[in-house]
Amino acid sequence: MNQKDLKRYKKMLEDSKASLLESAKKTLVEESSFDTDDLPDEIDLASSEYAQSMVFRLRDREKFLLQKIEKALVRIEDGTFGVCERCEEDISPKRLDARPVTTLCIRCKEEQEKKEKSYG
Repeated sequence: MNQKDLKRYKKMLEDSKASLLESAKKTLVEESSFDTDDLPDEIDLASSEYAQSMVFRLRDREKFLLQKIEKALVRIEDGTFGVCERCEEDISPKRLDARPVTTLCIRCKEEQEKKEKSYG
């Protein structure tokens, strides 16, 4: 992979990382103002707790994505970005454009999903 493409993918990943961190900061500010005494009845409280649970679940998924982004940035630095970790073939640019955090080429990913489905 050439340096121009690596710079483009690095920028994509850094932009995604910045967006996730900004979103997390906003949520932290919004959620820190949550006070159960402001809710007049049990239904409002349950609804609010459900919404808060969903936010935490989304934050957990974002945390996992943030870890993937960090690993992809490390792979850019060490020269392994864009190489399938299973078959060691190049990952197609279309796949990297769609999912720059990927570590598997499309063929290996499909094989992995078939195995997971058969165990599922």
